[in-house]
Amino acid sequence: MLNMLEGFNLTALGHNTAAYLHLHAEIKKLAFADASAYVADPDFNTELYPGVVEGLISKDYAAARAQEISQTAAAAVVDPGDPVDFEPSGHHIEDDASADTTYLTVADADGNMVSLIQSVYMHFGSGIVLPDLGFALQNRGALLNLDRSSPNAFAPGKRPYQTIMPGFVKKNGKPWLSFGVMGGFYQPQGQVQILCNMIDFGFDLQAAGDAARYYHTGSTSPKGERMTDGGTLQLEGSLCPDDVELLESVYGHNLALGAGNPGGYQAVLRDDDVNPGRITYFGASEMRKDGVALGL
Repeated sequence: MLNMLEGFNLTALGHNTAAYLHLHAEIKKLAFADASAYVADPDFNTELYPGVVEGLISKDYAAARAQEISQTAAAAVVDPGDPVDFEPSGHHIEDDASADTTYLTVADADGNMVSLIQSVYMHFGSGIVLPDLGFALQNRGALLNLDRSSPNAFAPGKRPYQTIMPGFVKKNGKPWLSFGVMGGFYQPQGQVQILCNMIDFGFDLQAAGDAARYYHTGSTSPKGERMTDGGTLQLEGSLCPDDVELLESVYGHNLALGAGNPGGYQAVLRDDDVNPGRITYFGASEMRKDGVALGL
């Protein structure tokens, strides 16, 4: 999503205007169509990996996908692209062992920063609690696809599609922002909104999370459901009524107002310039649910 957004002047569109929200929603549809088609356990998809990853994060591929967006109408159906033949764009893919949802981020005086998320997926996960231990087992296997032709098809010992996304951003090659936005399939949408709020519109760390959010649902799913009606664009109530009207009457989005998953945001930002020679941290916490930003 971020690579596709790079090709547009978001500041000129204006924050949370109809044109801005339309662009975000259409880019999300493209990204989720690709993710549902290609994101799966690499050990069971050696014909795709690692080449498909290099293509999916390629800026050239993102630019090509962005050309498919209509600036005037919401797409009802979006097909996955073909990222395999695109060259990487300087990104380095690291092998990393990844551990619904609790998110936390911490930082210390030595400059160490940790972005951590833990999830059992559905409410109480599998509903199975280990005797004498008291914690529930997750049910992430629910995100596997029963279509045997899917890269994410159910198979013994297979890792399912995951939604959990502990976020970390570097600035000029140095640690800058450790953050997360909980909420299942909302996570990439929420993280993109936070980053656009800060980078394109200059919001501070807390204001970036407080700003009204959108949540698009109904995209093509890794479980096999296919979007046929454009999905639903859920909007928080503090958005401008005129822009909301344009999204429905001009762009043709299916809207739901004041409803949906608002996500859960926590963040720590590192600033080495405000106090030269010292590390300074700023914290932010979600106003929509329980959370805290605390310095010790």
